[in-house]
Amino acid sequence: MKTRNLTGRVFSLAVLSGAATASHGAGFQLLEQSASGLGNAYAGSAAIAENASTIYFNPAGMTYLPGMNVSGGVTAIRPSFKFSDNGQSRAPLALGGGAGGSNGGDAGSWGFVPNAYMSWQLNDRWFAGVGVGAPFGLKTEYADDWIGRFHSREFEIRTINVNPSIAYKVNEYFSLGVGANWQRIDATYRLAQVMPVPGVGYMEADGKVKMHGDAWGWNAGVIFQPTASTRIGLSYRSKIKHSAKGDTDIELRGNPVGSGSASASVDLPDTAVFSIMHELTPSWTLLGDVSWTGWSSIPRLDIESGGNINRTTSLDLRFRDTWRVALGANYHVNEKWTWKVGVAIDQSPVRNAEYRPTSLPDNNRLWLSTGVQYRHGANTTVDLGYTYLHLKDTPIDNGNALAQGRVVGDYKSSGHVIGLQVSTRF
Repeated sequence: MKTRNLTGRVFSLAVLSGAATASHGAGFQLLEQSASGLGNAYAGSAAIAENASTIYFNPAGMTYLPGMNVSGGVTAIRPSFKFSDNGQSRAPLALGGGAGGSNGGDAGSWGFVPNAYMSWQLNDRWFAGVGVGAPFGLKTEYADDWIGRFHSREFEIRTINVNPSIAYKVNEYFSLGVGANWQRIDATYRLAQVMPVPGVGYMEADGKVKMHGDAWGWNAGVIFQPTASTRIGLSYRSKIKHSAKGDTDIELRGNPVGSGSASASVDLPDTAVFSIMHELTPSWTLLGDVSWTGWSSIPRLDIESGGNINRTTSLDLRFRDTWRVALGANYHVNEKWTWKVGVAIDQSPVRNAEYRPTSLPDNNRLWLSTGVQYRHGANTTVDLGYTYLHLKDTPIDNGNALAQGRVVGDYKSSGHVIGLQVSTRF
């Protein structure tokens, strides 16, 4: 029965598409693990260690946080993904291969990414902490009648990551840290499907899959401070292999016609970051980042379909490894106010239009960021940051003409990100 096999593709796209909306790093990696770095486009993320969110970016940074430190915030993300058909998009051949259908509207919507961190100084050399965030995610939703509905109508993926960590201060120049990561992934996905109906032929059905899973990974980092004004950080986050399981349901004109189990596995990529922070003057601090993400860990996905299907469906993605470069600066206006700016170039793991799924209409993006920090007293800071994401027009030419139809055209995409972070020391 082809419908269940097609549903296997649903989850493969859903897992790849991530879990909270728009201003993630390229692909579906969410950099918004703290709003305090948003105004700098996360330049200097593995070196700056200005609050307890360093647990995520580089656990060695806890050695720069005396006493007990708490930091928490939320980032609101509004992506926009607007598809324009160039006249060549087609419905599946099994349903006639016609060109009917809309452009799908704006597939983006508001999403919110919370974070929370706490660190403790155990003694002069040892520090411990824990962080909670959502490191991967994206959400897209198209109009039900859009021409690409056999690729995707709606999905949402959510992740949560719990990251206990420890750090050790070797001396005044060198610190190191390590952490464990427990991560949960939840996926919900819906799309149109071609369904054979005895005595009638082929009809359009609606398929939905819900899956979840959890897995473990690790992260580590070092910080080297050669002078009082210069700090260098290097951090690494491991791959996390998720094996997700759940259920598939198929409806025809609102009536249930099939259900069963589904399973898939994916290696979410590892990341390495090199950062530098330099206090140029008492008023100006310069920040820089070069990061690498191993997206080639997802060259394809194999989805196992159970029940009376008992077959494997494969999705060819051919993701490539990516690089990100960010530069930023902080201007300390006075004892209470700091102005932040940043810019970044973020490479997409999607190779070209042929391998660009409708659930992840990704492209290289430019980050333009700014923000302010207000210091209340000696131990509390409040950060407000904003980033505009610029993406050039993104071509797509993807699909299987028989089962999915083809989606051919361009996306106009952009993103707005607003974040608020409150950090304090006890």
